[in-house]
Amino acid sequence: MRAVATLALITLAGPALAHDPMMWNGSEIHVILESEATGGEMGMFTTRFSEPGGPPRHVHSDAAEGFVVLEGRAQVLSGTETMILEEGEAAFVPAGAEHTFRVLGDDGGQLLVVVTPGGFEGFFEATLGVELPGEMERFNEISESFGQSFTGPPLAAE
Repeated sequence: MRAVATLALITLAGPALAHDPMMWNGSEIHVILESEATGGEMGMFTTRFSEPGGPPRHVHSDAAEGFVVLEGRAQVLSGTETMILEEGEAAFVPAGAEHTFRVLGDDGGQLLVVVTPGGFEGFFEATLGVELPGEMERFNEISESFGQSFTGPPLAAE
């Protein structure tokens, strides 16, 4: 049964792998599965930081998010709960929960991120040309069109 599920994922992911990784807000984002390939059910991307870092606190009003640490360690905040994830460990954030993460360690790390339903993975490409902080209003409008609102600063360094 597991092999069948894996083969199905590989078949769906094939066209999405043509996306080149992109630099976004200090990390390399690589969309590996777009929502269009899953009928809108999910989207998948990796985010790689070369040093400690992470996004500001935010909420996805319409999507849950799962994180798997592929390399390194990460601190994840979901609501009021903070956890440290080691390589291979995962966390789940329900839709509507304030959350963020911070890759830990001097060498950075990489996370696999799954959003369900899909669609949010298009946010990164949509905001590539936005100049910050000068175009913050436009950035927030694009964020809201992807069901996301920023709610606070990134997690502080340990």
